[in-house]
Amino acid sequence: MIGENNDLIAYCGLYCGDCFAYKGKIADLARDLRKELRDVKFDKTAESLSSLSFFEVFKNYKQCYDVLGAMVKFRCKRACKGEGGPPFCKIRKCCQKKGIEGCWECDEFETCNKLDFLKENHGDAHIKNLRKIKRAGLDDFIKGKRLWYNKIK
Repeated sequence: MIGENNDLIAYCGLYCGDCFAYKGKIADLARDLRKELRDVKFDKTAESLSSLSFFEVFKNYKQCYDVLGAMVKFRCKRACKGEGGPPFCKIRKCCQKKGIEGCWECDEFETCNKLDFLKENHGDAHIKNLRKIKRAGLDDFIKGKRLWYNKIK
C-alpha cells in the first residue's frame, strides 16, 4: 500500500500510520468544526436551545467546544521511531538501550510489564502484532492485516 513503510512500525508493534493522531484527520475535522461553530455563532444558538427541555443537552455546549479544542491538539507529526509519541515512553527507551529494532526482537515481550499501559487503548493488538512480526517479519506485517485495537478475551 502507498505510504506504508517499516519506519512507521513502533517499537511496541503498533503501526503509527494507522494512528488517528498521526493521520491527523480527527484533529483537522475538529479544527474545521470549531471554526464553523464560531462562524455561525453557535454558542448563542446552544444557549437559546438549552432552555427547551428537548434540547437541554446544549447546556454542555462549552464543554463540547473545549473537547473539540483538545482534539485539535491531539496530533502526532512524527512516528515513534522519529521520536514522536510520548517522550517518556519506557518501551522506546528499553529498545534503544538494548539496541533492538522493536520488542519483537526481545524474548520477554509476552510478559513485559512495560507494554501493559497499552492494554487500555489497544487491548492485546500490540502483542498480536509483535507475534506476527516475530513469526512473519516486518515486510509481511506491513503488507498484511495489522491490529490497532483487539479486545482481550
